[in-house]
Amino acid sequence: MDLHHTLLCFFPFLYLLALLVFKYVSNKRDQDCYILDYELHKPSDDRMLSTDFCGDIIKRNKNLGLSEYKFLLKAIVSSGLGEETYAPRMVFHGREESPTLHDGLDEMDELFQDTIGKLLARSGLEATDIDVLVVNISMLATIPSLSARIVSQYKMREDVKVFNLTGMGCSASLISVDVVRNVFKTCRNKHALVVTSESLSPNWYSGNDKSMILSNCLFRSGGCAMLLTNKRALKERAMFKLKCLVRTHHGAKDESYEACIQKEDALGRPGFYLSKNLPKAATRAFIDNFREICPKILPIRELLRFAIVSSVTKLITNVKASSSSAKLAPPGPKPTINFKTGVDHFCIHTGGKAVIEGIGKSLDLTESDLEPARMTLHRYGNTSASSLWYVLAYMEAKKRLMKGDRVLMISFGAGFKCNSCLWEVVRDLKDTSNNNAWKDCIDNYPPTDLQNPFLEKYGWINNEDESTFKLPE
Repeated sequence: MDLHHTLLCFFPFLYLLALLVFKYVSNKRDQDCYILDYELHKPSDDRMLSTDFCGDIIKRNKNLGLSEYKFLLKAIVSSGLGEETYAPRMVFHGREESPTLHDGLDEMDELFQDTIGKLLARSGLEATDIDVLVVNISMLATIPSLSARIVSQYKMREDVKVFNLTGMGCSASLISVDVVRNVFKTCRNKHALVVTSESLSPNWYSGNDKSMILSNCLFRSGGCAMLLTNKRALKERAMFKLKCLVRTHHGAKDESYEACIQKEDALGRPGFYLSKNLPKAATRAFIDNFREICPKILPIRELLRFAIVSSVTKLITNVKASSSSAKLAPPGPKPTINFKTGVDHFCIHTGGKAVIEGIGKSLDLTESDLEPARMTLHRYGNTSASSLWYVLAYMEAKKRLMKGDRVLMISFGAGFKCNSCLWEVVRDLKDTSNNNAWKDCIDNYPPTDLQNPFLEKYGWINNEDESTFKLPE
């Protein structure tokens, strides 16, 4: 058989092989997850918490004794929050001790109307173009669900894939992104809408348990709506591309499970309990999460460098330990990973000053790296699962995000969970901050001197003599 006939015999097989390869590559490309746009919730100014009003809220709680009153004032003084954060509307009506379901729904409706409508209008899409809807509001479960409420308000299609997540805590937005990513793996050319927030109205604690009243000082109103797609034709319009996402869950450990939990106090008053074991649970989850994500986000050269330095350091330590004269010598510095080799920007969950500082120390980050999280905590507070997106918006408003930059998001949540992901900036985002929630105040950040209005007004509490201190009338 000559060469011509041989090629004719093998041509169908070669064609089929090429077709299969093309289909495989094409399907892999259609599984990519992009963020087309996102919209942050900025409540109206009449929901802004001033220093004086925060003090009034504390004074209104007649269940507080001397110790609890001082504890709350000290907590708010050291919280890192400014006086432009937002609270639910029922707090301003003086009804935080007797919230209703209507309060929670009103809070969510304000979020939906402020974010979803603006996002769809800016993108040029209709609500009927949404194929996947994921809503995560941890502490408000209604019937019908909040996702059904959105479907009803915006008249979405009857075949829209709907996911309603509750109880997922502050790391829920990355869980929502993971849900969308998994749907995109099996469905092509789809649009997904993710809505992430927290309902504070029905969960304001009015008791005097110190482990439960602390949440009133930390959590603030906020939220975000995101539009994601895997349509290849829209990738040039996209802002970010998801590179990897890792979820770590320590719910099997009793200490971790009970670190932050919704419960009732001894008198049956519901609230959110923060355990003293919370820092320990967060550290363990953080270490396990980064053990998995590091190989996915760091270049091989950095991983090899760290492995070699660690091995040499361990060898030197063992040699010194074998010498009796060196047994009492202090250990040398531990080798560290340079995360800057694979990450350009860090979005850290604004769980509090201690959370931001702890992650900064663990990853050896600079003040510039921590600035977006610190400023977000000061301006918007801890907005639970949406806090990451306020941090991202700060970077965008500061025009730091350039094409090809890699952004690492790190979040913690009840369970206990640590979730992280890496985004790649698809296009320069220099001119996209016109609709940014920071646009009216970004020029004021970071201030030369970060004022703490609570310290100025209530700083005396740290030096007040317990024997002479009296509760306010």
